[in-house]
Amino acid sequence: MAIERIVDTSAHDDDADEQQIEVTLRPQRFSEYIGQERLKKNLQLAIAAAKKRGEPIDHVLLYGPPGLGKTTMATVIANEMGTNIRVTSGPAIERAGDLASILTNLEDGDVLFIDEIHRLHRSVEEVLYSAMEDFKLDIVIGKGPAARSVRLDLPKFTVIGATTRAGSLAAPLRDRFGITHRLEFYSENEIQRIIIRAAKLLESKIDSSAASMLAGRSRLTPRIANRLLKRVRDYADVNGDGIIDTAITVDALKLLEVDDLGLDPADRRLLSSILDHYGHRPVGLSTVSALTGDEVSTIEDFQEPYLLQIGLIERTPRGRQVTVRGAKHLGRDKQQELV
Repeated sequence: MAIERIVDTSAHDDDADEQQIEVTLRPQRFSEYIGQERLKKNLQLAIAAAKKRGEPIDHVLLYGPPGLGKTTMATVIANEMGTNIRVTSGPAIERAGDLASILTNLEDGDVLFIDEIHRLHRSVEEVLYSAMEDFKLDIVIGKGPAARSVRLDLPKFTVIGATTRAGSLAAPLRDRFGITHRLEFYSENEIQRIIIRAAKLLESKIDSSAASMLAGRSRLTPRIANRLLKRVRDYADVNGDGIIDTAITVDALKLLEVDDLGLDPADRRLLSSILDHYGHRPVGLSTVSALTGDEVSTIEDFQEPYLLQIGLIERTPRGRQVTVRGAKHLGRDKQQELV
């Protein structure tokens, strides 16, 4: 059974209440969206141009580490365009017929958001090609010699795809997106503003110093910032007067085992495992997976991006290795090499 991590950037689909709170914290307009300034400027221009021409915005591909707001940005785009949004995911569309059912129920200008679009089945992708480019849907009716192909007209819609692995997308699919942007990690100042905004929406009082402390441990990721805020709020309600101050935040984070860089026990175990077995020498990702017991995809998608961003590990042609800064963070100042 997998252990839930407070700094896990994946959404928890099995917790309906958590999902409902998450939705309420999400900005609905660009004016409410904090951070990603370059992306917002480009999208605002594209939306203004599309609305002026009376057309749907071009297909949009958003990529980057999980938890940075790709789903939220898709919702904002739909709201700014004044259209409906239909949300699905790559694994949920198992057959071409599933996609055909979704596409034929769209209306002019609607947004179809496909999360984890890199996990679409190839047969589904082939149907999506003509739908995105020509707004046509080719379906086969019947079987055997009596089978015939029928081409249906589709409404003018916009596909917004989100992925953590842009390189895994098939080139023909990637080429059909007219707007492609990467979401970057946020600054601590932006995360602090997000926390203060979320606390206000949750009707919780928070000191600026406590918000700053949470921002420093949120891995530069809004999803983690909101999750930490909610756990600290719980601690403040049970062990205090509900006000989130510095003392409450320190005690809550100690209980959650989240250190001053936002690392949890799983992250520290990853760094320690590499240092214990290989010192500062590079090691392959599959070996790291065997040492920690985590899947390669978990390390690559959820742990490694942030550890690379803050300089605790680095990629080399021969594998991953812990940096001097990473060793110092664990209290290992001396160079460690295997004898």
